[in-house]
Amino acid sequence: MTSSVYVLEYHLVNYRRTWRSSALSTLVLPLLTMLGFGLGVGAYVKSGVDGTAYLDWIVPGLIASTAAQTALGEATWPVLSSFEWLKVYFAQAAAPLRVTDILGGHLAFMMFRVLVSTIAFLLVAAAFGTLHSGWTLAVLPLSVLVGFSVAAPVVAYTASIRVDSYLAILFRFAVLPMTLFSGVFFPIEALPGPLRWLAWALPLSHGVDLTRAATLGLNPGVAGLWQALYLLAWCVTGWFLARWRFERRLVI
Repeated sequence: MTSSVYVLEYHLVNYRRTWRSSALSTLVLPLLTMLGFGLGVGAYVKSGVDGTAYLDWIVPGLIASTAAQTALGEATWPVLSSFEWLKVYFAQAAAPLRVTDILGGHLAFMMFRVLVSTIAFLLVAAAFGTLHSGWTLAVLPLSVLVGFSVAAPVVAYTASIRVDSYLAILFRFAVLPMTLFSGVFFPIEALPGPLRWLAWALPLSHGVDLTRAATLGLNPGVAGLWQALYLLAWCVTGWFLARWRFERRLVI
């Protein structure tokens, strides 16, 4: 058994003590976004998008975005805290645990949080009657793929900084544009040419497309396979970058 399991257990034990602080937002935020964007904005988009009611069209985008946002939240301040303030990683390295165990266990916990958030959103979406295909179950592994594709490179970034002001820069100039331009709220085709290419370069846009195909029962075709491989490439590249940065910080 890999020691990553014990690192995951550590994070789960901590989460068992603190889950109440996030439980309400995990259920309330999907409800508010459904009401605000799906029904509120949707009331002005009477024709829908591509023949699909706006609420049904936006929900999978919101699910993918929630998976990415949850992963980003776990890959930023908690990681920086484990390096700079609480020194958890250094204590784990002295246990001794390998860098791959420390990193793998924490990333596994991040994906657990992504799954919890996704399941909560799916329950709210089902209550609104916006899930129309048995392929909706594929959203669960898709959410993990999307979460990992953004979490791993952001963990590498977080492991490279010393102060949290750089995280504010990350959210302002990377995370916010990714959320706005990835097809969550409107089709990417509505963007000007250069921004359209930027959107397709972002991992979230491909996660949105695949999630939308799953909830609406659409066939993504060969393009869907390439999008999944593209997300996997982000995961693999992010993993190696994160491991390299962790080794620089933890291995003396």
